Amino acid sequence: MTAASAGAFASTAEVCRDGEEFGRLADEWTALYARCRTATPFQSHAWLHSWWTSYGVPGALRVFLVRDAADGRLVGAAPLMLRRGPLPVLTPLGGAITDYGDVLLDDARPDAADALAAALADAARTALIDLREVRPGAAAERLYAAWRGPRRRLDDSVCLELPAVPMDALLGRMPGAKAQRTRAKLRKLDALGIEERVVPGEEVPAALERLLALHRRQWEGRGVTAEHTSERFARHLTRAVRRMVASGDARVTEFRLGGEVVAADLTLLSPSLAGGYLYGADPSLRERKVDVATMLLRHGAREADAGGRATLSLLRGQEPYKNHWRPETVANRRLLLARRRTGPLLLLRAAAAGARRWAAGQARRRAWVGRLLGKRNGGGG
Repeated sequence: MTAASAGAFASTAEVCRDGEEFGRLADEWTALYARCRTATPFQSHAWLHSWWTSYGVPGALRVFLVRDAADGRLVGAAPLMLRRGPLPVLTPLGGAITDYGDVLLDDARPDAADALAAALADAARTALIDLREVRPGAAAERLYAAWRGPRRRLDDSVCLELPAVPMDALLGRMPGAKAQRTRAKLRKLDALGIEERVVPGEEVPAALERLLALHRRQWEGRGVTAEHTSERFARHLTRAVRRMVASGDARVTEFRLGGEVVAADLTLLSPSLAGGYLYGADPSLRERKVDVATMLLRHGAREADAGGRATLSLLRGQEPYKNHWRPETVANRRLLLARRRTGPLLLLRAAAAGARRWAAGQARRRAWVGRLLGKRNGGGG
């Protein structure tokens, strides 16, 4: 443990390296999470500790904690892990299955960012800090502003967002003809009598099992994300979501037709946003010409609007069905932090990221040109 004076308050800093010790931080972590207005459910203790239990590498945990020296209250936290190698890197817990990465900073402590930056400074002498998938406005941007060494901000994944407004207002964003077709799809859903049921906490494990089974069936033969079919993902999701439902950070909803579960949805909730994380749908709905995406978006709009939230997040990815609603494109940020000794690592990491983005852009352009030529050839035939 180290002690320092950070602006207006004296702080102490420590690093948690043990998974069981991390587990025992649940209550004070949750209290800090509630005092960080920009936090998303991906920063909840339930999500992060469960992820570490399923995906963590022994000896790699590095959870940086900053406390007020006067009363011991947790005022800042950076949930990281060390990836060893030629370029040692500290990266956020949560990995590829986490849409938003961030640190936690107490909103009532304006200098908490300075204290957390000071706590991370020693670690940055030997390892680059690489904060991925940082949502604009997140607490990590305060940390970035407080950083005194080399730093770099890059674009990361793209997320799509809609305002949290009633369905009629969302339909108003669409061209008239498309909005009319969507209203017809909604009338069909109502005529079929598909019922929504929010799953109570004690039934969450069984409901998630059904959701994952529907997800596998829905994507069978169509390139499902492999990790979503793994046992460790199922264990993580069940362990995390059961606690998150109890705390109001998640909701599981089942859609029933004739008493049978034909679709299920997992939505993550924070005071500022609602985001549909994972769903599963019976392939028979396609045969009935049910527009599952429209059904789920109406459900998500209700979730977001009812909670007084500002944003309905469609999370990462630019799948075509999302763009029908004319969402706003929001790029997550990648924040690289270093000290003078690790500055060259930062430059290497940034250059590699830039090369990957360029290659991905070229691939997207080639795909777009291919589709365009295919349409022209088809039209000319």
